[in-house]
Amino acid sequence: MKSNQIRLFAVAAGMLMTFSFATATQAQTAGAWTIPAKFKTMKNPVAVSATTVADGKDLFAKHCKSCHGTKGLGDGPKAATLDVSCSDFSTKKFQAQADGEIFFQVSEGKGKMPAFKKNIPDDNGRWALVNYLRTLAAK
Repeated sequence: MKSNQIRLFAVAAGMLMTFSFATATQAQTAGAWTIPAKFKTMKNPVAVSATTVADGKDLFAKHCKSCHGTKGLGDGPKAATLDVSCSDFSTKKFQAQADGEIFFQVSEGKGKMPAFKKNIPDDNGRWALVNYLRTLAAK
């Protein structure tokens, strides 16, 4: 009898731990970004120029457009297949972020968004992408 109670307790504890882990993971991926303080004041070392914006646009077309759409509105062809919404880069909320915050998000990813420090290993490339994302602000 006691061994059945122990097994039942073990199963219940395992289910609770699984639920807690799933909930914590979902909260981390679905909620606001947790951005380290150093990125909140980090300045973009890549000067804005026609060349760096064009470089960023090329990277956007290759790595971001399928989810975020041609104009960065979060309406790319893959967006409809995801169970999360893709960011709209034209919004005041997105554009109000510091360059370093955007660089961190592009570099580290979160949830369904991949970490592009692997696909775009050159920091300057990711900074050029930040320069391009700034051009998508709503006018």
